[in-house]
Amino acid sequence: QVTLVESGGGTVQSGGSLRLSCVASGFTYRSNCMGWFRQIPGKEREGVAAIDVDGRIDYSDSAQGRFTISQDNSKTTLVLQMNSLEPDDTAMYYCAAVCSRPSRSLLLQELYKFWGQGTQVTVSS
Repeated sequence: QVTLVESGGGTVQSGGSLRLSCVASGFTYRSNCMGWFRQIPGKEREGVAAIDVDGRIDYSDSAQGRFTISQDNSKTTLVLQMNSLEPDDTAMYYCAAVCSRPSRSLLLQELYKFWGQGTQVTVSS
């Protein structure tokens, strides 16, 4: 059974940093892509950052320059380092894995087959 477990969320002041982790287990094959998404109640889930098996990385405009996505050598742990956090970054953050097809953008939620339960990030002003 495939599971993705996120951790590292919390409450931080504006300008602060958080490091999110996602541990993947149950895969019998290497995931071709993994990504981070976020969602605010009442809004659509949006892509934040994603990486594929070739090392290609996509960032959303809001994440570019502030967030860094990475994987460990085993490719089972996905990390999102978030710096210079702003109140608009407040959301539930989700880890996703296994893209169902090639795509110009890795930030499309419909690409992903597996999802974690999410970790809450709250940035106070």
